[in-house]
Amino acid sequence: MATIKDVAALAGISYTTVSHVLNKTRPVSEPVRLKVEAAIAELDYVPSAVARSLKARSTATIGLLVPNSVNPYFAELARGIEDSCERNGYCVILCNSDDNPKKQRSYLRVLLEKRIDGLIVASVGEDGDLAESLAMVRTPMVIVDRALPGVEADLVCIDHEQGAYLATRHLLELGHRDIACINGPATTCVAKMRLAGFQRALSEAGVSLPEGRVVDSDFTSLGGYGAAAQLLGDNRPTAIFAANDMIGIGVLRAAAERNICVPGELSVIGFDDIQMSQYVYPALTTVGQSIRELGERAAELLLRRITEPVRSGTEQRIVAPSIVLRESTGPRPEFFNDYR
Repeated sequence: MATIKDVAALAGISYTTVSHVLNKTRPVSEPVRLKVEAAIAELDYVPSAVARSLKARSTATIGLLVPNSVNPYFAELARGIEDSCERNGYCVILCNSDDNPKKQRSYLRVLLEKRIDGLIVASVGEDGDLAESLAMVRTPMVIVDRALPGVEADLVCIDHEQGAYLATRHLLELGHRDIACINGPATTCVAKMRLAGFQRALSEAGVSLPEGRVVDSDFTSLGGYGAAAQLLGDNRPTAIFAANDMIGIGVLRAAAERNICVPGELSVIGFDDIQMSQYVYPALTTVGQSIRELGERAAELLLRRITEPVRSGTEQRIVAPSIVLRESTGPRPEFFNDYR
């Protein structure tokens, strides 16, 4: 592999001059610059990113830590972050922790060792050790999707509680009164906030929640499928609020296997508005906001923090959710029959 000294020898100039051309640290005449570029092309020379970062004190690299890259939500979030970073000359190192707190902390160490310029974190559950580690990080950082108690950093997320409230209100306005909730892991702050929004809407409507109508699960289609199996027996609800779209897709599958018509016999609403929710059958009604836009906002906030390190305080950008009407919700069966 060619070195900077090989380039200098072929161009007939000093390697410090080659360095000035590469790093734009000092003006160089046009003929000399052309000689260097010709030598680089002939030798197929690739500059050392490590050496350049030591000189510039910047790696032009952002670390992104997500809990589950298989989940379309985080895939779309990462795409928005990557698009924004690429437009601004930064590359992104994606680390997937597989919902494993130990792996998450290990990746954090790896990213910091690589001298990243900034860090975006979507955390796994309530990981106190991670929060303690992040609290000591001096690298510019943005937390996305879910807050981390004890960590002072910029935050970008959707209003989880309000989104769940809107979803449940939508079902109530369709006449449903027996509404179940399939939630995510009870230990996560996201699941807690979405359950709170669900309960607030029922309470305001004066609707009681029978025992067994809230089922904790994973934020996965498999989790939704398994939880739906507990609810779709003889005494099934007329509607289900799924705490994310993947859970909702699992519910649709479980309903189809039992020949339960959606939305004629069962209404289902999700949360997040992942792209996939448009293409399942029936298309999933959901609540959310553009996930890619959420990622872009997180990246923009981080890049501002990198370029303006003296800014004091932290910023919170809470994105307002909205209902995305599709095909999986309809009037309560009795309500529908009354108006046939």
